[in-house]
Amino acid sequence: MDINVWAALGFIFAAYAVVGNDALQTLGTFINSNGRFHWTVLFGFAATILIATFTYGYIANDGDPSFGRLANTEKYPPILDPQWYHAVPPLALLILTRFGIPVSTSFMVLAIFATMGGLTKMMTKSLVGYGLAFGIGMALYMVLARTLEAFFRKNEETQFARHWVVLQWLSTTWLWAVWLMQDFANIFVFLPRELTGVQAFGAMAVILVMLAVTFANRGGPVQKILKSKSAVTDIRSATIIDFTFAGLLYYFKEVSNVPMSTTWVFLGLIAGREFGFSLMLRIKARADVARLALSDIGKAYIGLVISVDLARGLPALVEGKGIWDSNAGMVFILALNALVIPVGYFLKKKNATSMTVMASALAAGAVAFFIFPPT
Repeated sequence: MDINVWAALGFIFAAYAVVGNDALQTLGTFINSNGRFHWTVLFGFAATILIATFTYGYIANDGDPSFGRLANTEKYPPILDPQWYHAVPPLALLILTRFGIPVSTSFMVLAIFATMGGLTKMMTKSLVGYGLAFGIGMALYMVLARTLEAFFRKNEETQFARHWVVLQWLSTTWLWAVWLMQDFANIFVFLPRELTGVQAFGAMAVILVMLAVTFANRGGPVQKILKSKSAVTDIRSATIIDFTFAGLLYYFKEVSNVPMSTTWVFLGLIAGREFGFSLMLRIKARADVARLALSDIGKAYIGLVISVDLARGLPALVEGKGIWDSNAGMVFILALNALVIPVGYFLKKKNATSMTVMASALAAGAVAFFIFPPT
């Protein structure tokens, strides 16, 4: 199959935006806690893992580097001749990434290729992922806050002990590999589901270039979200975060092949971690922790709405197709956009009232989504 210019451009935009945006999740703690190394050393390490994971996936899945995440062609039908509007969402993602907004790459890139049923499955799995990660993060750090983390703070000089350095690089290896298995679909959705060796490894080379740019920028603007959290530059704390996040991603990878937002899982884990610290150590006021968590959720939610509006709106404008697939889909999209009002109100004010309004609105929306999922 030939790869047309819009497929190629969409792939390039997606590769840079996905790697740049999701460096926060998978490589952010690694970059932050290894600032003493030159970026080329860290890049070489990450590049080696990427090449090994890609090669394994390509061989094991008969030429499909997405690890089967796009295998359900009813929900994620292949687009044989991508048009200009298919390349717009990853370009929008690239722009939003420059502003440090933690947009879900799965929703931004895959939504325009998915049916409403496929989008619903992605959202369901991602919401469950956020909730589970939040609960595990809070429970884990309620235990660790006064034990291991307290020890880490009192003995900062021991963090560079050889065994901790080895453990952190091992945890990054596992996390980076598992994340790639989840998110390769977000990049390769623009290309044929089965690639020739030249196409596949040529595409991998493009991703490596984008990865090098990300490391040269020390993670880019999205890193500021991670840097606002407690004790993320300590190698030992970073190791625990990475192992926990990798375990969650591996679990969801094994549960089903449905694509999901790894960004939402990461934000849930980090939010739960901050609440665990706040409950046990009171380093930050709970209101401040809630404000930070809701700020991250709000930005991610706006990214979701932009993703869905682009996915449903662009084909309708160009080809005259229905902007929704059913009456339930219509109600879902209208409600999704309506919830931007309380989210925007909170992001502007960030006071107690706006926090309550946004949290209540999103909670009600999530409950309604699970009870009446659009199809």
